[in-house]
This record gives sequence, C-alpha cells and structure tokens, in this order.
Amino acid sequence: MKRNYLKKLINTLLVVLICAAAAHAKKQPNTLTKKEKKQGWVLLFDGKTTKGWRGAHKADFPKNEDGWIVKDGKLIIQEGGKGGDIVTLNKYGDFELRVEFMVKEHKSNSGIKYYVSETKYRKGEALGIEFQTENAKQDKLKVALAAAYDIFPADQSKVRAAEPGNWNKVRIVSKNKVVQHWLNGKKVLEYERGSKEFRDAVANSKFRDIPNFGELKEGRFLLQDHGNEVAFRNIKVLEL
Repeated sequence: MKRNYLKKLINTLLVVLICAAAAHAKKQPNTLTKKEKKQGWVLLFDGKTTKGWRGAHKADFPKNEDGWIVKDGKLIIQEGGKGGDIVTLNKYGDFELRVEFMVKEHKSNSGIKYYVSETKYRKGEALGIEFQTENAKQDKLKVALAAAYDIFPADQSKVRAAEPGNWNKVRIVSKNKVVQHWLNGKKVLEYERGSKEFRDAVANSKFRDIPNFGELKEGRFLLQDHGNEVAFRNIKVLEL
C-alpha cells in the first residue's frame, strides 16, 4: 500500500509540474505558439531588439538614449518626447494586428496607427488612422481610449480605463475595408474605410485637408511618441 501511495504521489507531482511548465510556456510574452505559427502569425517585436522597426521619416531606428528602449521584454517610449514615432519596415493591406500596451500614468498619451503614410504633416508626423491609447475625458469621445482618433468614438460602455501598471490587449482587424477595434476582448468600434460615413467623419476632423486620408491600399504600422512613457509588447500581425 505504501508503494501504491508513493506511486500516486509521484504521478500527481508529475502532472502538477507538467501543467506548471505548460502554463509558464503559455505566458511567455513576445512568442508565438505552434498554432499561431501554423496560421501565419508574425512577431513584430521579439522582446530583445528593435529589428523590423525604424524611425518615421528616417532610415534607422532612433538612437537617442532618452527615447525608445527595450527592457525586460518591453518596447518602451520614455518620458520626454525625444524618441519620435517609429514605423514597421513592412507595409500591410488586410490584416489582424495584436498589441499589448501599458501606461505609466492615467494621462499617458500614445497611439497605434495603421495604414500609415510618411507624407509630411505637422512637425514631420506620419499620417495614419490611430487606435487611441490615452484615457481622455469622456466628453471628448473621438479622442478617448480605443477611438479611431478624431474620426469615430469607441463604445464607452465596453471600454474600461487603462489603469497604470496593467497590460491592455489591442486587436485591430481590417478586411475588405471593414475595420474593427477590440480592447481587452471586446469589440468597441466597427467602420468601413471609404464609406460615406467614413468620409463625412474625416471631413469633420483635423484630417479634412489630407487627400485620401485613411484609404491607402496598404501602409505601415506606427507606435507613437507623444511625450509620455508607454510600454508595448506581444506585437504580432496576421496578413488576411
């Protein structure tokens, strides 16, 4: 009986260790599962380097020590606005983009842009539709969290504030001109690029004088430096 007890105990411990190892592997940031690799997902940030990115309107990644850094598996834009926006080397048409972000303070302002063109704009800013990551005031919904910045507001009944120190999961899906914004597992916005509703919204925005704004067939992804500290990780894309 003692031998049977020991055998059961060993088997139980093995099961616990296997489960713990599986859980640990599953939680590793900046990695793809076998299933994701088979589906065609590609990492845009490996957790260690800035490979695949460069400064907007620049040939290389920003070298300013006070700007972007890679630390503990996070791509971080530091306080001060000295890093500038960064863009992917590749362009994308129909896609599903996933990103996790974490703000340092409630006021921390940044954004994730898609269909980005490096047409000169304000202070050399690159243009694109922006998934807003700032906790803006609720009376300014077109610039609040998860909005398509200054174009469409997100459904605030499904949006919770991005609390400092917590990771938030962004999912942006664009297929056949229909775009969806997801935040922490909830779809908070859907619109169609090039539709009358979209063009009317652009005409009422600060982008009204930009020809063909938001209607590129393909463009780059951009992470914004708005002067506040924001961290990113688990950046990956699936071309649709």
